[in-house]
This record gives sequence, structure tokens and C-alpha cells, in this order.
Amino acid sequence: MKAVMLAAGIGVRLESTFPRPPPKVLLRFGGKSLLERHIRILKRQGIDELVLGIGYQCTEIEREIRVLGAQDFVRTVFNEDYRQGNIVTLWTLRDELCCGDTVLLMDADILYDEELPRRLTGSPHRNCLLLDRDLESGDEPVKVCIRNGEIIEFRKWLSAKFDYCGESVGMFKLSSSAARSLIAQTQLYVRQDRLHEAYEEAIRDVLLTSPPGTFAVVDITGLPWIEIDFAEDIARAESTILPRILSRADGPRSPDMSKRDTKARSAPDL
Repeated sequence: MKAVMLAAGIGVRLESTFPRPPPKVLLRFGGKSLLERHIRILKRQGIDELVLGIGYQCTEIEREIRVLGAQDFVRTVFNEDYRQGNIVTLWTLRDELCCGDTVLLMDADILYDEELPRRLTGSPHRNCLLLDRDLESGDEPVKVCIRNGEIIEFRKWLSAKFDYCGESVGMFKLSSSAARSLIAQTQLYVRQDRLHEAYEEAIRDVLLTSPPGTFAVVDITGLPWIEIDFAEDIARAESTILPRILSRADGPRSPDMSKRDTKARSAPDL
């Protein structure tokens, strides 16, 4: 299985913290960059290759790959239009997603416990995403809304009635057919010149138009993770999330708080 990761953005919301923000995948926690952590975890999960969509400060990312000695595991694809929306990065990565095999699509700016990708890759469902029911308030988190066992909304703002709702972690397992559907939808955005759209909008289109039961959600509530968007996210990652991750890695596993794997239905082949 290949992992494809979006890592081209500038991270403008960190400019109040850094005069010239580094690529978020190079932010360091506990002495290791997010990239190093991604590589170590994905290798342990049996991922064969990591493909990074890069743009902003691409030479710094390439340098980190060399420093880590990861050239045989990490390959980069350059998005020259990285100042536009990450939908453009997704389009730049289209050949990597439409490779004919199951693929793991990920955001690069996440610090997470290794159990998260383990749950995703270990799911029996060919198409699935991670959901955390400990939903933060506000319009920043991408919400996953479930009704009658089906995903009925996937957006930062809510407009539908649902049985329960959680936050998307930004990790997706896609079959080759689902990946092709996503890239077809991404192409539509590009042709319509909707280049500043978030790539989650294209995912939403695929989620909401796929046959019932195509996508499952894997509940990871209670496991430590954080998306790094703001300065306060960096502080929380260092003070709270990383210690919890290290505690789980170094000590006996605590009872899992999130055994609620929620499946849509038996997912048909897509």
C-alpha cells in the first residue's frame, strides 16, 4: 500500500509565530520532524512508499528526506502552483492516487498516535476514514455526520440532521476505484477554475454521491492526535498530545476508549 500526503502549503496561519514559517511537515516535536514521525510510523504499518506533494520550501523538505536517509522510501511530486488551494496539490498527485492499488491519502500537518493508521489500514473496508467524536467547537474542524449508518455530511459547517457527528482526522483509505472517482471530481474543480477550494470539498462530493455502504468510518475517539494549523496547536501538541503519544508508546497500552468502529454497511466494491 502506498501513502500519498499533501505537504505543499505555506501555513500562513503560523506567520504570527514564525517570521518565515517552515513547511508544517518540518515542524519538530520531541526533537523529530513531523516528516520523520510519518516515515517511522508508516514503515512500521507496512506502507511500501510515501509520496509527498510538495511546493513551499520544497528544497528544505528534500533536504530533510536526505538527512533522514529516506530517499528509498519517500518520493516527491512538485506542485508549482502551491500558493493556490490544496485541491491543486491533489490534482498534481493524480497519477499517484490512480495507481491501481489501495492508497492511503493523508494530510501532512498531523501529529498522531500510531494506532490511528493501524486502525485505518487494518479495517476490512476498502474505503474508510477516521472519525473522532470528541469534536472541537467552531468552523475549523471538518465534521463527519452520520445518519442511519451512512455519511450524510462532510464539511466544516453543519447543515443536516444527524444521529452523531465527529471530526475528520485527515486520513483516508481509498480503493483504486474510489481514488479514480476523487481525481475525476478534482479535475472538475480544476476545469471550473475553483483552484482555491479545499480538497475536502472534492472528497465530500465523492462521499455523498457514492452508493450506500461504500465508505465506512473508523472511530478513534480517545486516541491522541492533533492537526497543526495555529500557534496554539503547536503549544498543545508539545504540552499535551506528544506526552500522551509517548506514554502510550513507552508504557503498557491503556484500555482503548474507542472501540466503536462504525461501518456504513458491508461496503460494495467501488
